[in-house]
Amino acid sequence: MGLLTFSRGGIHPPENKISAGNKIEKAGLPEQVIIPVTQHLGAPAKVLVSKGDEVKTGQVIAEAEGFVSTNIHSSVTGKVLKVDKFPDSSGYKRMAVQIQVEEDSWAEGIDTGEEVVESVDGTSEEIRNKILAAGIVGLGGATFPSHVKLMTPKGKKAEYLVINGVECEPYLTADHALMMERHRELTIGIRILMKGLGVEKAIIGIENNKPDAIEVMQKAIEGENGITVQPLKVKYPQGGEKQLVEALLKREVPSGGLPIDVGVVVFNVGTAYASYLAVQKNRPLIERVVTVTGKSVSKPSNFLTRVGTPASFLVEKAGGVPGDTAKVINGGPMMGKAVANLDIPIVKGSSGILLIRETEAKRGLVQQCIRCTKCVSVCPMGLEPYLLMTQAEKEMNDALEQDKVMDCIECGSCSFTCPSSRPLLDYIRLGKARVGKIMRERKAV
Repeated sequence: MGLLTFSRGGIHPPENKISAGNKIEKAGLPEQVIIPVTQHLGAPAKVLVSKGDEVKTGQVIAEAEGFVSTNIHSSVTGKVLKVDKFPDSSGYKRMAVQIQVEEDSWAEGIDTGEEVVESVDGTSEEIRNKILAAGIVGLGGATFPSHVKLMTPKGKKAEYLVINGVECEPYLTADHALMMERHRELTIGIRILMKGLGVEKAIIGIENNKPDAIEVMQKAIEGENGITVQPLKVKYPQGGEKQLVEALLKREVPSGGLPIDVGVVVFNVGTAYASYLAVQKNRPLIERVVTVTGKSVSKPSNFLTRVGTPASFLVEKAGGVPGDTAKVINGGPMMGKAVANLDIPIVKGSSGILLIRETEAKRGLVQQCIRCTKCVSVCPMGLEPYLLMTQAEKEMNDALEQDKVMDCIECGSCSFTCPSSRPLLDYIRLGKARVGKIMRERKAV
């Protein structure tokens, strides 16, 4: 019997895990940080500080505004220089807090020690409240507030917790490094999430190209009731939560639905580790592991980075911008997005900074669709990307909605495989944005 995987579509892009095996390094503190108050899905947090205020590391500087929202904390100690709108990785200006870094004095009540706290105390509600207070969000990229995920909707029942250790995006190795070096804390974090959800079974899915992580995590869970490690076939986008649920449990999440509709809740390994720090150490989410990599980067690295750190600071730590760099990607090459400059701040959802060489960054000449249907065969959601692109281009919003454009997980498999170099995902993203807005407006009426 072969390794488990999802049944529909998928591709095998070059893995390019250049920084695999490199230990996590502390990036250190920059001179200034810019901390956006929108680092999560849902409502922006409400700013609590003003220009001139002195803040400490771990202090709440913006509080959750509404049910789907979460707290934002200062990642440094220093003086607030400005509360204003600053460009994010997409180029849009978002409200943020700019802080001049002075030292690293943590707020009271936060355990900054390295000693592992084993015993998981407290009720499910207390765990959820601590995770809310700490500003924990999904660190796999979606940045959905984690306390909301722990609250099973009425009429639904969580049976399984799935921990996503797949990291199928080429180049990125932050999750791999975390499993290798923080496996004990990660295991306790899984127990915390199990207790928060009220489930007795958890599965850690890891692709088979990480045999060292599989071995380490299998040893880490020895003696743990209900937690298993499942090696998976290497196939992109195995890390998509719907694909992962199908691969591990043979349960198909319905169109427009969520894993909880089939009794499953999915968290990234980084989220599980952050949950450990929140519940056991009272430590808010103010730093994360970020991969800085590229084929010409002199020192590909996995940096433990404070939120708000300029991307330029990390790139310099990795040896600077290579001379043949043509494009800088926030994230990985498949699902990441190009950035205009390196002044963007690292946020909770930042998994990597990828510097792509000119020979790799150049797009092919866009040609007419030849109806080869390669994009259809590789789509893991069973969509027709060539059709969705045309509909998006012509602003056929009703047709886009009918043909389930909102089911697209933006994995980029269609663009990767297209022999005519058509910008399928670019147009589908535009279509999704328009249709999503229409659906939200309709719901609000």
